[in-house]
Amino acid sequence: MFSKSKINDGAPTSADAPTTTTSAAPAVPSSSVPKPNEFKASAPKAKPPASTLSADLHVTGNMKTTGDIQVEGTVEGDIRAHLCTIGESATIKGEVIADDVVVNGRIVGRVRGLKVRLTSTARVEGDIIHKTIAIESGAHFEGSVQRQDDPLNPSAKAAPAAKSNPAS
Repeated sequence: MFSKSKINDGAPTSADAPTTTTSAAPAVPSSSVPKPNEFKASAPKAKPPASTLSADLHVTGNMKTTGDIQVEGTVEGDIRAHLCTIGESATIKGEVIADDVVVNGRIVGRVRGLKVRLTSTARVEGDIIHKTIAIESGAHFEGSVQRQDDPLNPSAKAAPAAKSNPAS
């Protein structure tokens, strides 16, 4: 029922008398055949989970990541991330810069983000520089709001006001 593979067999036996192969499959170069210990990625890497700073954690200093971060504790310093979620019990005293910023807690400082969302439990005391913004009913906000095409770049100029052209 089972037979030994002829590929791994070194010398032909008397049963293997013909020395030429008439296989329809093309020969595969040995360099393209994966070795047993060689890693081949078959699918894109899964996104790592967000880093979480627990509610009992107090951080003094700046934080920077290319991934996602969820803050439940207190941070005295700037945060830079891809997605930054500020939990209801969190307090940030510094600048928050991220592609996406979701504020459920308190921020005292500037917020810069492509997408900024203040939920109903948010308290922000500082300026918000954004490309798109959503502020839920009940959110507390003191500061200015400024739209920019590239809010992540501090040297970017504000988006020009739309000019109205009177019809002639």
